[in-house]
This record gives sequence, C-alpha cells and structure tokens, in this order.
Amino acid sequence: MKTLITLLLLLPLTTACASDPGKAELDAKVKRLCAIDGGVKVYETVKLPADKFNQWGQINFYKPTQGENALGPDYVFKRDMHWYVKGDPYTHEATMLRASYKIVRRFDGKILAETVIYGRGGGDLPGPWYPSSFSCPEINVAGPNALLRAVFIDSNMKGE
Repeated sequence: MKTLITLLLLLPLTTACASDPGKAELDAKVKRLCAIDGGVKVYETVKLPADKFNQWGQINFYKPTQGENALGPDYVFKRDMHWYVKGDPYTHEATMLRASYKIVRRFDGKILAETVIYGRGGGDLPGPWYPSSFSCPEINVAGPNALLRAVFIDSNMKGE
C-alpha cells in the first residue's frame, strides 16, 4: 500500500518532468529572444495638444477594442501574435509567444514605433495553484501602453 501511495504522489512530478518543453527551457528561450529584439523602438514621436490626454496623462483617443483602428483615423495600431508553443496555461500546459505592436501613421505609412514582448505561461507542476508566467521585457515597460506613452507626447509638458 505504501508503494502505491508513493507512486501516486510521484506521478505528477514524473509527468511534469517528462513533458516537453519545460518551464526553465522556455524561460531561457524567452530571455534569449528578448535580448535579440525585445523592447520598445521609437522612430518618431508625435506632440499633441493637452486636450488629447486624460487627467492621468494618457491619450484619450485610444480605443483598444477597435483593432487596427484603436488610435482613430490618423494612426494604425497593428498587433501580431506568434505562438512558439500553444498550450493551456490554466491546466499548467506550457505556452510561449511573441507579441508585437506597431503604430503606423496612416497618411504616409511610416512606422512611428514598435515593441516586442516574449512571454511564457504555465509549464508548472500540476496542482491547485495558479500557473506561473514570465515575460521579457515586462509588460509595463514594453507593452502597448508603454508604446503609446513613448510615441504620443503632450506638447504643453514642461521640459519637452
């Protein structure tokens, strides 16, 4: 009976270790790819009047549910997701992706800025806990909101 209980307790660990790819392996891939092209790249900033910003300094014309038209008639907001590993992190299966965002000026097609984030979710030992995740760079540093803050600047700000 002790042997059966031991085997049942070790089964999730054995299964997790045998699954491919592992959490540590994916985190290493995320870091390597992030070092190559991760982060925000700004090619041109846009100065806007104060009425284009809300009370927290964020642009007030960004509508994230509008897809490529999220920035209104003057700019295109492009989003691309590439899945390296597509599992279900909520069941602790590993997933890994590359998310890229671009802001393009409509009238001349110029890319004003772009950002790339790599991320991993799941890959943990099965259990009742919430799956872990890892991203590079962190979403608050290189996500869509960081991209918008880097491109659109309040022309009334002091020191600009």
